[in-house]
Amino acid sequence: MNRQVLSLVLSRLFVAVITLVIVSFAVFFATTLLPGDTATILLGQAATPEAVEGLRKAMHLDEPALFRFMRWLVGLLQGDLGTSYANEMPIAALIAGRFVNTLKLAGVTALFSVPIALTLGITAAMLRGTLYDRIVTVITIGVISVPEFMVATSAALIFAVYLKWLPALSFANEVHSLADLLRVYAMPVITLTFVVSAQMIRMTRAAVIETLNTPYVEMALLKGASRPRIVFRHALPNALGPIVNAVALSLSYLLGGVIIVETIFNYPGIAKLMLDAVATRDLPLIQSCAMIFCLGYLLLITIADIIAILSNPRLR
Repeated sequence: MNRQVLSLVLSRLFVAVITLVIVSFAVFFATTLLPGDTATILLGQAATPEAVEGLRKAMHLDEPALFRFMRWLVGLLQGDLGTSYANEMPIAALIAGRFVNTLKLAGVTALFSVPIALTLGITAAMLRGTLYDRIVTVITIGVISVPEFMVATSAALIFAVYLKWLPALSFANEVHSLADLLRVYAMPVITLTFVVSAQMIRMTRAAVIETLNTPYVEMALLKGASRPRIVFRHALPNALGPIVNAVALSLSYLLGGVIIVETIFNYPGIAKLMLDAVATRDLPLIQSCAMIFCLGYLLLITIADIIAILSNPRLR
C-alpha cells in the first residue's frame, strides 16, 4: 500500500469517526425532543407530582441536556449502554437477543438479494438495449417506486391471507428445522429483497455500462474478444469499486427498511424493540438502538469507500 492510498484510507476512517460523534449528538438531542414526560408516562397519570419529581431525579432527567449527553457519550465509549427506564434492565442484555435476530434477517436477505441483483445488473448491462434489458429496467423502476410498507402489506395479503402459504407473523424463536426457517423468514426476506435488489440492480448496471464505454474495453472488442470475456476479464475488475458501493448503499438501506418490515410482520428484532421503546419514552433504549443502526450504516459505507480506494487502478 503506497503512501497516497494509506493517506486516503486514514482520512476516510477519520471522517467516519467524526461523523459518528456528530450523529451521536443528533440522536441524543432528537430523542429529548419527543413529546411527553418520561417519568409521567412510566408512573401513569395518577402519579403524584412528588413521585414524578423523585423519578426524574433518579433518572437524572432534571439535569441539563448537555450534562446528560456527556455522561451518555462516555458510557458509550466504555461499552456501557445504560439501563432501560421501562424494564430496569441493562440495555445491552435487552438488545443482545434482538440484535442477533436482526442480523439473521439481514444476512438471509443479503444472501438472496446480492447474487440476484448482481446477476440481473451485469446481464442487463451486457445485453443493453435488448428486450431483456428493457424488462429488467421497467421492473426495477416499478419496484423502486413502491414503498416497502406497501410491498410488505401486499406480500402478507397474497401469501398469508389469500394463498395461505406462509404465516403473516414471523417468530425467530420458532425455528427448529429448515422448513421452519423458510416459513419464518420467507415474508420479511421477500419484502426486503424486493426493496434492496431494485436499487442494487440499477447501480450495478450503470457501473458496468460506464466501464464498457471506456477506450480499453473498446480496444479489446476491436481485437475480437468475446463480450463475456470483455465483461468478466476487463470491465468487472475495474467496476469493482462502484459495484461494491452499490451493494453497500443498498444493504445500508436495508437497515431502514427493516424497521417497517419488523413492525408489519411482528419480527422480534432490534427495530421492533426501538419502536416499543418510543411508546414508553425509554430514551436510553431508543438512543442505543438508533446508534446501532447509524453505526451499521456508517460501517457499510466506510468499508465500501475503502474497497473503492484499494481497487482504483490509478492509485496502485
